[in-house]
Amino acid sequence: MDCDKEGIYVMWNYIRVLWLLIWARVTALRTEPERGEVSGFVIITALMAIAAIAIVAIIIAKLTAKANSIDLGG
Repeated sequence: MDCDKEGIYVMWNYIRVLWLLIWARVTALRTEPERGEVSGFVIITALMAIAAIAIVAIIIAKLTAKANSIDLGG
């Protein structure tokens, strides 16, 4: 397995785990909506936004590095 592909698989595993944690949290909040945990929801949402920005930055950095490594024969 290529190192880049392995990194992508690891990244997707992290994304899947985060998604499952968020899904479980949302499900718990739907069953007991009057618990008053707005601050926890805001923190989780902020962490997801930070994770999304970091993932996009990693993908852009990898794509840029790959594009710069292509020899155009010039």
